Amino acid sequence: MLSGRRILLGVTGGIAAYKSAYLARRLVEAGAEVQVVMTEAADRFVGRQTFAAITGRPVATELFDGGSVSPHTDLAAWAELIVVAPATTNLLGNLANGLATDLLTNTLLAARSGVLLAPAMHTEMWEHPATQRNVERLRGDGHEMVGPESGELAGGDAGPGRMSEPEAILAAVERLLGDA
Repeated sequence: MLSGRRILLGVTGGIAAYKSAYLARRLVEAGAEVQVVMTEAADRFVGRQTFAAITGRPVATELFDGGSVSPHTDLAAWAELIVVAPATTNLLGNLANGLATDLLTNTLLAARSGVLLAPAMHTEMWEHPATQRNVERLRGDGHEMVGPESGELAGGDAGPGRMSEPEAILAAVERLLGDA
């Protein structure tokens, strides 16, 4: 169980973002406090109100929204674990190279907690040498990965790149947080 554990759920702009709403629900059902941070592109796939209704918290989207002097460091300090699902190739590249381009990447770079990434992208993007270099760099930096899986992808193609199912991501979260 995740009773009282503080999990920041980062949602990026990929079609798999629809699965993140169910992941948020499963985390809440397991007893976690969940704060969602969405990228601008994620908001094009799944609306903020969906996550707010599930978690009972407003969704964070802006680095300069005026609600906090330093929202990225506040969020990073609050989180016991950051889960990014889906983790697009853009997110992986930015994080691997230390680029802080939005609230989510700023928060990830300010984090002292563990980070669990659930990659999701088309096969060609997943297999690209640059993506694989970024994944290896992120693993070397201590970030955990779950997936991607092989299966049907958006656009009718199939292959590796499908985001792991929410249950698999939840199991990884439980493994990483343990009973501490």
